Amino acid sequence: MKNTGQVPSYFVEQSHPAIIDPVTFEMVQSEAARRKREGGRYSGVSIFSGKIKCGECGGFFGAKVWHSTDKYRRTIYRCNDKFKSHCKTPHLTEDDIKEAFVRAVNQLIENKADVLDSITLLKERLTDTEDLEEERDRISTDLNLLADKIQQLIAENARVAQNQDDYDRNYNELVSRYEAAKTQYDKTCEAIQYRKARSRQMDSFIKELRNQDLIKEFDARLWGSLVDFITVYSKDDIRVTFKDGTEIRA
Repeated sequence: MKNTGQVPSYFVEQSHPAIIDPVTFEMVQSEAARRKREGGRYSGVSIFSGKIKCGECGGFFGAKVWHSTDKYRRTIYRCNDKFKSHCKTPHLTEDDIKEAFVRAVNQLIENKADVLDSITLLKERLTDTEDLEEERDRISTDLNLLADKIQQLIAENARVAQNQDDYDRNYNELVSRYEAAKTQYDKTCEAIQYRKARSRQMDSFIKELRNQDLIKEFDARLWGSLVDFITVYSKDDIRVTFKDGTEIRA
């Protein structure tokens, strides 16, 4: 039976050592939410999986193998919805992706002083959780009050004979209010979690960019730490979106 206030319930934080540290947990939850928002289609086969978007239909590029059984074998990336949506976006080779990344990163690094100033201001605005935490605490108070009212209603019904139609109506109304508040509470907690994870992500981006010089070749570590996704419009229009939100046409 779902406990909607019949008995007290408690949520205790930091009661024992976490199996996964809170920072890692929140970052994983943020990434899982991102993949869900983007359709839940993700493969970890390649570092490029889930990172390349079609600029025409918004779908993701997937890896396809050409000439799989002969010496001309190679892997290309094209829109997974190409034949369903009739996209005209071209396929890319791994070399195409790597070259676009190198060009975009070097443009970012050349202007990193300005970029870092902008990111710092953006981080303060996008990752502040003070208002959300106040809202969470307010909703938490409302939940406790509603839970108390439900308990009182149940206790009164057990103690004193009363019209059960009235009781059911009052009970269902309180439970409905409780569940609506709980839904809002969960959404607020998710928003707080997302902003905190975003803050750590931007801190990592700032640290990486501050210490980075121009590169001459593709760096898988930088790809993973700096790039959110790339969007393909044409061979000459590939845009790299970095984890701070900066978009550069490579």
